[in-house]
Parts: sequence; structure tokens; C-alpha cells
Amino acid sequence: MGRIHVLVNKEHVNAQRLPGKVVIVLDVVFATTSIITALEHGATEVIPMLDAASALQEASRRVRGSFVLAGELDTETLPGFVDPWPTALIAQQLRGRSLVYTTTNGTVALNRAAPAAHVYAGALLNGEALVQYVNVHHPNDPVLLICAGSGTNFNMEDFYGAGYLVSLLLASRDGFRVSDAAQAAAMFYERWQALECLRRARVGRIMAARHLDDEIAFAAQKSVFATVPRFAGGRVTRAVV
Repeated sequence: MGRIHVLVNKEHVNAQRLPGKVVIVLDVVFATTSIITALEHGATEVIPMLDAASALQEASRRVRGSFVLAGELDTETLPGFVDPWPTALIAQQLRGRSLVYTTTNGTVALNRAAPAAHVYAGALLNGEALVQYVNVHHPNDPVLLICAGSGTNFNMEDFYGAGYLVSLLLASRDGFRVSDAAQAAAMFYERWQALECLRRARVGRIMAARHLDDEIAFAAQKSVFATVPRFAGGRVTRAVV
């Protein structure tokens, strides 16, 4: 019998408790949404880096033109990097290229999850495909949803995304045991519409003030992509469904 649990912030990750678990990392605005979008639009891989310095070092080892370097720190695009938001990345013509990618929270969360048996990137965009994949390939394993959060803080959009995935998992089959945090996420999800929740969240308000509300609307779409991003060996690639 599988168990579902939610961590509301990456700072709560305990590496010693990750082995044997299926982990889904969520940074709905925007890292995991952007990773899903990049792979859906033909990127060969996404390399999630902890910070700008490590991303620049990774880029220096690669052939010019074979990759796109994107990233932000505290919602500001890094100097010399392209905008890391999903529709901005689509415009970079990623097909056949790698994405070297760093963000304040999401890429950090992915790297912290690395000791788990299996690590995936989740968001609203790929909810149904991801849940179907987990049910087929990990039917009896405990599932841990990690919200990247905002620094050390809780954020609404990741908790909403976790609630969406919990709801899909519970609807997909019987037998899950659900923690209080997972139950709370599902209840929170049922209370809100996606776009309203993302717009009200802190980063959503920041993006709207910068006239980037279209990026929020993009991230609020549910289950429009079939990509299941798997993180292993320092790279995110499309899992074979």
C-alpha cells in the first residue's frame, strides 16, 4: 500500500529519509513548469544547477550553440542568462539543445531530492501524465511531494500544485495512505481555481507587476503536456512512458 506525503518547503528535506521513495518536486512558478515546457518543446535535457556560478561553469564546458543558459535569482533574470520563464524559453528554439538552468528554489529542490530512488519534476502542466506514470512504474512505493517554496517560506502555488497531484493520485486508484499534509494540500486545491491561486501568490503578483501575467496563465494550465521529466545523474530528461 503506497503512502502520499507533502513537504511544504525544500528546507524540510531530510536526505536520510529519501532512499526508497518516489519524489515529485514542484516549483509551479516557474522552475518545474519551465523544465516540463523545455522538454516538451524538444530540449534534449535540462541541467539544474544550484546557482549562477555553477551554471556558468557548466556552460563553459559545452559547445556554443548546443545549449541555452537561463536563470534567475529572487525573480530577477541573471546577467548574461536568458529569461527562465516557460514561454520565454519556448522562444529560444530549444529543440535539439540542452538547457542549463538555475533558479532560486526549484533547481535547488531538485538537487536536494537526488538521494531518492526516483525523482520527477511535476507541475499543473503534466499532472495527469505524471500520475499515470507513477501508477504504472511505482504502484507500491511511497510518494513524497516536495514543494520548492520561496526561500525558507511556504508558498501557495506549490502547495496548490501538490494538492492537484494528490487529488489525481487518490482518484486514480484505491489503497493510498495519506498524511495530514497531503490531505490539507488536496483540500486547499479544491478551494481554488488555478489561475486565481497563482495570480494571488507572491510571485504571481510580482510577475503581473512586470506585465508578465501571460506566464502565470501558462503555468495555470492543467494536464496539457504528456512529458514526465526524470532527474537522475545530474540531468533531467523525458522518462520513457
